[in-house]
Amino acid sequence: MRALRTYDDWKHCITELCKVPLTQDYVALRLKELRDVQNHDTKKFVSSWGEAHRQQVVAWFEQAEIELSQG
Repeated sequence: MRALRTYDDWKHCITELCKVPLTQDYVALRLKELRDVQNHDTKKFVSSWGEAHRQQVVAWFEQAEIELSQG
């Protein structure tokens, strides 16, 4: 898999390759989990991908949240 460098790369990976719809509920859940650095799944994510990538993914989910709120 190629590196996810932009929001569009990330969104394509989530929605097209993984077939996961970016719904308000899904985005809210992932943001809650990824913002909680004590969450078991978040710790596994950071262990695999690193803290900088976690922060980037949070920013991308925040961007998706904004898009969803705008209709």
